[in-house]
Amino acid sequence: MIIGIIPARYGSTRFPGKPLVDLMGKTMIRRVYEQASKSGSLQKVVVATDDTRILEHVRSFGGEAVMTAGHHPSGTDRCLDALMQQPEEYSHVINIQGDEPFIDPGQIDLLACILLEDRTELATLVIPVNDPAPLADHSKVKVVLNTSMEALYFSRTAIPFLKGIDPQEWHLHHPYFRHVGIYGYRTDILHKITKLPVSPLEQAESLEQLRWLENGFGIRCAVTSHDSFCIDNPEDVELVLKQHGIR
Repeated sequence: MIIGIIPARYGSTRFPGKPLVDLMGKTMIRRVYEQASKSGSLQKVVVATDDTRILEHVRSFGGEAVMTAGHHPSGTDRCLDALMQQPEEYSHVINIQGDEPFIDPGQIDLLACILLEDRTELATLVIPVNDPAPLADHSKVKVVLNTSMEALYFSRTAIPFLKGIDPQEWHLHHPYFRHVGIYGYRTDILHKITKLPVSPLEQAESLEQLRWLENGFGIRCAVTSHDSFCIDNPEDVELVLKQHGIR
């Protein structure tokens, strides 16, 4: 059984109260919850929050939510907290970003497919890079894959470096992939990775998944063609609504 967990903090340096922002009649967290609930792979969807305002709001529209500790350093830790509060047993967890209000349910189903394969410990999605802008953008995380579609490394810079080729044309000479921020965990692996200390590579790039790789855990990847957009700050609201034809 797979549970989908949506971590949702109220506090945010760039956008306080982000989960409750109104997006044309529905809050962001409600849109994420409703999109995730359309997935045929999840037996349950639950919001994991640290704020009673979010908790009460989710319950007001019929959603399920649990209170988690306020000190969690990452969404992964918050997912484990929420998982431990469930009365049912789950074999796998999918961590769904709470700031992607128009996530495609098909992406969740795609991730679930590779997550349920016998040798998968952790899973995530990647999307092909078709223009040079994401390669130069350090906020866009790039992924290097092996021949078995497992992550070798995640970086904020473009890897590999193509010697003798204009960086504006790198994407024309090598298959680059950008990370899509959704994770799947086997439940026993989730327990293990949340006990790991911060690793040197994680600290260098500020990317939690490098801690898992550095400690020998495998991350299976699947390629998606659907580019979901996250809302990081108030300015992103109008952009995302326009991208989805709501404005």
